[in-house]
Amino acid sequence: MTTKKATPVPAKKGTVVEQSYNPFETAQAQFDRIASMLGLDGPTRDLLRNPIREYHFSIPIRMDRGGIQIFRGFRVQHNDARGPCKGGIRFHPLETIDTIRALAMWMTWKCSVVDIPLGGAKGGIVCDPHNLSLNEIEQLCRGWVRQIARDVGPCLDVPAPDVMTNPQDMLWMLDEYEKIHGGRYPGFITGKPISIGGSLGRKEATGYMVVLTIREALKELNLKPENTTASIQGFGNVAQYAVELYHKIGGTVISVSSWDPTDNKTFCCRKLSGILFDELKSISDPFGTINRKKAQDMGYEILPGEAWLEQDVDVLIPAAVENQISADTVPRINRRVKLIAEGANGPTTPEGDLMLDKRGTFLIPDILCNAGGVTCSYFEQVQGNMNYYWDEKEVFDKLDAKMTSAFHAVREVSKRQKLPNRDAAYVLAVNRVARACKDRGWC
Repeated sequence: MTTKKATPVPAKKGTVVEQSYNPFETAQAQFDRIASMLGLDGPTRDLLRNPIREYHFSIPIRMDRGGIQIFRGFRVQHNDARGPCKGGIRFHPLETIDTIRALAMWMTWKCSVVDIPLGGAKGGIVCDPHNLSLNEIEQLCRGWVRQIARDVGPCLDVPAPDVMTNPQDMLWMLDEYEKIHGGRYPGFITGKPISIGGSLGRKEATGYMVVLTIREALKELNLKPENTTASIQGFGNVAQYAVELYHKIGGTVISVSSWDPTDNKTFCCRKLSGILFDELKSISDPFGTINRKKAQDMGYEILPGEAWLEQDVDVLIPAAVENQISADTVPRINRRVKLIAEGANGPTTPEGDLMLDKRGTFLIPDILCNAGGVTCSYFEQVQGNMNYYWDEKEVFDKLDAKMTSAFHAVREVSKRQKLPNRDAAYVLAVNRVARACKDRGWC
């Protein structure tokens, strides 16, 4: 498989023409560096730098107002040498196949770095659920499963929620899968409602574990959580639970950003004394979109969307989309920032990485930092396949143990080989996957 090089984006006369961003090229560049460090041979590099298989399909939907609309759907399976593929399904109007490819590759490394027996996958539909009825969303969920039902399943590829998808969507997908295959397969999909085979702790897992890795990093930086402040990009599931737990461990979040679908722009809500989680959640929709006017009425400063990056804080948590910390944006990051915890997938470009490393900023890379979600999804898959479910304390205890172990394994590689944390995480993850491919005789 080949991908197009980044091409110039047309611009109006008198403006600067910038290169378009291709997340898959970023993911491949990250891999190529690590492959060279590990001395991987040519066939192994070729196998791991591209998806092992991918699916593109059309989903026809009868709209509520009449007529048929065709939506584009994808599923990319990057590698399954260590176990069934695992990865979310996102609904987004700007979704691209290269984004899905990149996310599938990152999921492979994420499962590997926390040492769970799964590979990486990702899926999506190009759509904006803000503009769809529940009936239309249900049709999309069932249509996606109908197109891919023969190539996913508990022992093949286990989907999960992602951007703008939720437990109800997963339940519709499970129901359609079970209708097609004529049985009960709760291990087919994770992120389900608790009442239908979901795991306790799943909705909190990603955001909570972002904060758990921050907890471990603050120990290394000799900082007490109660003496720190943070700024977060996003207010979706990951960001919300990161805010909640950060407050519980004693820290203060002063700003979060949110997407405004009315003008397709982001904005930032700031309160220097500390945002109130329950207050902001009460005025946000299920997608994490904050009502800007209500927030302003509650005394929040409304700033441009990029302002989250410029705050005078100790910790930055990008928890929304990729490509946010780059050569262009690093100079805007306040010099006081000591720690960046990547709650989102691929938020930092390779150029941004180099600049942060020169600054001496402690970075918790995405494949480690936000791996709590896939780890808890793995726990849900295990519980579903056993048809035996754990209580919440057991789930969180297992998550804490798994994530803490992974954090210190990465730090051990970082210190021993004198590598930045991202390189250390990739060295650990890629080496495990390459070894599995070799052991299977694939390369």
